[in-house]
Amino acid sequence: MYTLLAGGTGTPKLLAGANARVDPAELTVVGNTGDDIELGGLIVCPDLDTVLFSEGGVLDTDRWWGIDGDTHETNSELSRLADAAGLDDRPRFLDDEQQTAGRELARWRRFSAVGEFMTIGDRDRAIHITRTSLLDEGRSLTEVTATLADALGVDLTLLPMSDDPVASLIHTPDGIMHFQEYWVGHRGDVAVDDVEFRGADDAAPTNATLSALDSPVVIGPSNPVTSIGPMLALDGVEAALQRTDVVAVSPFIEDHVFSGPAADLMAATGREPSTKGVADAYPFVDAFVLDSDDGTELDRPVVHTDTAIDDSDDSERVFEAVMEAFDRV
Repeated sequence: MYTLLAGGTGTPKLLAGANARVDPAELTVVGNTGDDIELGGLIVCPDLDTVLFSEGGVLDTDRWWGIDGDTHETNSELSRLADAAGLDDRPRFLDDEQQTAGRELARWRRFSAVGEFMTIGDRDRAIHITRTSLLDEGRSLTEVTATLADALGVDLTLLPMSDDPVASLIHTPDGIMHFQEYWVGHRGDVAVDDVEFRGADDAAPTNATLSALDSPVVIGPSNPVTSIGPMLALDGVEAALQRTDVVAVSPFIEDHVFSGPAADLMAATGREPSTKGVADAYPFVDAFVLDSDDGTELDRPVVHTDTAIDDSDDSERVFEAVMEAFDRV
């Protein structure tokens, strides 16, 4: 049994290699929900959905977002209507009072769909409609995620980190914005002062998540701040990781990040944006997988390989290195 912590695209890219080495029935993925939003009344769970779509065989792997071959008629019509009505297409974060109204799970991450800033396909939207409707019927996010996984034929176990609201908020010189507004709406082209995981003090990891952390844990080359950070902010998660064997794949080659905003966000939160900074952020990790060109010296066992993951062969190579790292723990 292995548990993978998933945020962004790093861990989903590693899953092909994991599936080739381990029976999917023996794999559990715990997904970050700090990036979730409510958009136009629908609950969107980007990190959970990337795993759902990848393992369900429908992921658009050119974008690593959404469903391959999806149409975008609803998204296009929303844009046309906004333009015709003279409404700007900026991300429209609802006001403070509305952020705590309505569904508790959507707190501090509610957006209007006017000028929809995330490109959501029509089949993709059906997932969000189903999820939101089942939540409104009283099911937990854990239960709903399992239902969607069954519908897509996913063999591994996929768990949200929590059934409670946690919002990854980016503090900027111009105010606070949700991570999705920062990364999707502004393409990360915003100065960052700090990162907040609002709600984490009152949220709890699910019992299923804590149970999954009893198994050896793999952290893929995910963003340590906004992909893994929200999980670590939950009471009991880091303590659970201290008790089990953990191997992490660095998203850096020394001080060069593979992709995404990890470097900027690490610097903004007082961490060195490098492999060393990742190791400092993960004191519970027992061994690391680093790129062959990464000469960082760490105080824990290291396995080197080419850590770029562009296809299933790459994924299998990196996961083989993860297994070797576990052998050195």
